[in-house]
Amino acid sequence: EALRVLADVLGGEGGTADTDGAGGADGSVADRAAPKPRRPRPAPRAAEAPPAVDAQGRPRSLAAADTPVPTAPFWGTRIVRGVAIDEIVPLINEVALFRNQWGFTPGDLGPDGYRELLEREARPVLRELVARAKAERIVTPAVVYGYYPANGDGDDVVVWDPEAPLERELARFSFPRQDRGRFLCIADFLRAADDGVPDVLGVQVVTMGHRITEVAGELFAKDAYQEYLYTHGFGVEMAEALAELWHRRMRQELGIADDDGPTPQDWFRQGYRGSRYSFGYPACPNLEDQELLFRLVDPTPIGVSLTDEFMLHPEQSTSAIVLHHPEASYFNAREREEQPA
Repeated sequence: EALRVLADVLGGEGGTADTDGAGGADGSVADRAAPKPRRPRPAPRAAEAPPAVDAQGRPRSLAAADTPVPTAPFWGTRIVRGVAIDEIVPLINEVALFRNQWGFTPGDLGPDGYRELLEREARPVLRELVARAKAERIVTPAVVYGYYPANGDGDDVVVWDPEAPLERELARFSFPRQDRGRFLCIADFLRAADDGVPDVLGVQVVTMGHRITEVAGELFAKDAYQEYLYTHGFGVEMAEALAELWHRRMRQELGIADDDGPTPQDWFRQGYRGSRYSFGYPACPNLEDQELLFRLVDPTPIGVSLTDEFMLHPEQSTSAIVLHHPEASYFNAREREEQPA
């Protein structure tokens, strides 16, 4: 009787116990307890040969190795405070703000209906926050940025002391390389150290300051979750907009801004020469590299620090390295495992 009850529980209505343990295809305990065959593992992929190798026989991509080096406007870093709000706001990515941060999605609305929704509900909130940013200084934009001589060395980017380029290292970043396809690695976008010609690496850290984090935290503590969402998202996308603005400024200083697309929407799609890489993203996934970056650009004067998890504090801050190479773009350095069929 106990076996019958157990079979009913495990097998559902109509299940019967096979008391001699033979089991069968009738939903019995023995049948259901039989191990299922495992899916076969996918066959390992054959290794691919890289499209090129460097002077020491190490893999590299086909990215141009002889790109002319622009003249850096200065070596080391500079601090910029008091960036005008009106300079930053036009570079807010409204798709990222309205849809990703604030949750205004089209749903079943057509293009016209979605535009009306944004005009009615989203843009008034943005205008109010911009007004508060100016009147109450809930954001305090600041930047630390600069330039260093640097070179690629296999999969590494070697950053040199401006007083002794090619001789004295300040930092060395080791980046992952794709193991198939184009075999891209960030180090390929700088002149090779073996060439004996120092290249230029840009660095930047930008922030909206601590006050916007405090304001958002106060709203959250009061259970004002909608206002918290708006305020937090505004701070995050203002920091991204400032990073975009300062990348544009750095392209101008390097003399490569003539390749920029005509509108900010073009810039959001990397419509410019070079690239801005932030740690934790697919081309440079190691957040620990923030520590190396902080050796080059000290952001403590603008109130930015690293957490134990290598995240920036305050949250409404971003950091990046900047490359001028015309083929530099976003890519995924980590090859995904093939899934079984």
